[in-house]
Amino acid sequence: MSGIFDLSGRTALITGSSMGIGLALARGLAQHGAAVVLNARNADRLEAAADELRGEGAEVSTACFDVTDGAAVRAAVGAIEATGPIDILINNAGMQFRTPLEDFPEDKWDALFETNVKSAFLVGQVVARAMIARGRGRIVNIASVQSELARPGIAPYTATKGAMRNLTRGMATDWARHGLQVNAIAPGYFKTPLNQALIDDPAFTDWLEKRTPAGRWGNVEELVGAAVFLSSDAASFVNGHTLHVDGGITASL
Repeated sequence: MSGIFDLSGRTALITGSSMGIGLALARGLAQHGAAVVLNARNADRLEAAADELRGEGAEVSTACFDVTDGAAVRAAVGAIEATGPIDILINNAGMQFRTPLEDFPEDKWDALFETNVKSAFLVGQVVARAMIARGRGRIVNIASVQSELARPGIAPYTATKGAMRNLTRGMATDWARHGLQVNAIAPGYFKTPLNQALIDDPAFTDWLEKRTPAGRWGNVEELVGAAVFLSSDAASFVNGHTLHVDGGITASL
C-alpha cells in the first residue's frame, strides 16, 4: 500500500477497542498498514478481539488498563512507548446510561464524565507529551451526533459528547504548533452493543429511519474511512475539526 492514506510503519492505540466501534476502527487502521494496540479493562474480551484481528493478518498487541485511572494510564502508555512510539491515538472509550434527567443518579453522572471525557484527557495528555517531543502525532477523539443534538433521557451523555467536541478544539489549539493533528469523529446512530436496546426497539428504529436522510442505521465499518483519513498524511492540515458520519441526521430537520 502506498499514498497519503498509507499507515504502514505507524502504531495506533485505540481505547475501548475490544468490541463495537473501537474494534472496527482498529481493524480498519490495521488494514491500512498500522500496527494496532487494543485497550480494554476486560482481559479475556481484549485477548479474544486481538486473536480475531491476528487471524485476519493484523499486527496486534494489547494493553489492559483502566483509562479513567491516571496512574494506570501513565504506566501503560510508558510501557507501550518503551517498545516504540505511539503515532496515532483514538480516544474511543465510552459508556451510556439512559434515564429521565430528573431521576438521573449522581454516581452515573460521575461515571459518564469519567469514562467519556476524563479518559480522553488522561490518555491524550500522556500520549501527547511523547508526540510533542517527536514533533508529530495524530489524535482522533470519538464524539457523537449528541455533540450537537439532544434526545430525552440522555442529557448527561449529551453533555459529555459536547465536552469531547470542545476538548478536541482545545487540544488542537494547544498542540497543533507542536506538529500534532487533533480531530474528532461524530458518529450518528450505529449498530453497536452500546445501542443494542435501541436497535431492539422497533418504534425507535422506525423513528430513526424516518429521521435520518439515509434512512437506516449506520454500520461500524462505515466509520473506518473517516478514521483512516484523520490518522493519515491526507489530514496534515486538518486540526480541531469534528467530522460527522451520521447519514445526514445533523443536516436535516
